[in-house]
Amino acid sequence: MRRLTPYLLALPSWMWLAIFLVVPMVAMASVSLQTGNAIDGFAMTFSFSNYGDAIGRYSTQLVRSLLYGGMATVAMLVIGYPVAYWIAFKGGRRKSVYLFLILLPFFVSFVLRTISWNFLLADNGILFGTLKGWGLLADDFHVLATTFAVVGGLTYNFLPFMILPIYVSLERVDPRVVEAAQDLYATRAAAFRRVVLPLSLPGVFAGVLMTFVPATADPINAAILGGTSNTMIGNIIQTEYLTNLNYPTASALSFTLMAVLLVGIFVYARALGTDNVLEAAAR
Repeated sequence: MRRLTPYLLALPSWMWLAIFLVVPMVAMASVSLQTGNAIDGFAMTFSFSNYGDAIGRYSTQLVRSLLYGGMATVAMLVIGYPVAYWIAFKGGRRKSVYLFLILLPFFVSFVLRTISWNFLLADNGILFGTLKGWGLLADDFHVLATTFAVVGGLTYNFLPFMILPIYVSLERVDPRVVEAAQDLYATRAAAFRRVVLPLSLPGVFAGVLMTFVPATADPINAAILGGTSNTMIGNIIQTEYLTNLNYPTASALSFTLMAVLLVGIFVYARALGTDNVLEAAAR
């Protein structure tokens, strides 16, 4: 019985994954190969051409989504790493307060947070309307419905997912190791590059994964902050499912996006070096 105990404890998790992940994935895979329409119904015809048609029709949105997700991820890393570093090494007794402030926006709905940015960045809103009234901005100046607005919204909404794992990795770095490097005549920059940065790689690796994947697939920011020229693949999938009722195309796009992201994650892991990440995590 003792041998079965670990498996019995894991059984609820396996069942949860099977019911809410495996079964829907199998169903979606089946739908992606069907043909028909919402009126007459769909039939399994093993139509692999659904994938080619979907990619050919929406390749622009797919590439744009990867670009926006990549830009937002880089922006989050540039902003989030210094914040996590400062909290870990300079936060003192108020670390919990700073972390709470970072998490505070999550007490508000994701959609409402994005709408608040729409209100703030409106052409004649409280910010730009005032600046235009003072003559500091041209009347035709706008930020909404631009790449900057969408990427900015993605960066704002997912930034805590970059900060927190990096902070956890940096929190584990023993300050005495950094002091020892400096005692060996390493400059602060060299100590950071040779000691702190390698030890924080697990956090960077996790932060990039936790931000790039949802940012690439997100339909909310592009719908609220973008325009017709900023449509992302998440918006297309949503429209195909809920408006056009074109389930095979939507399913094919979903699997295509998942495959592209998995390939990207594999390449990223190989480039960063999973062995280095695991070594740093084990220290």
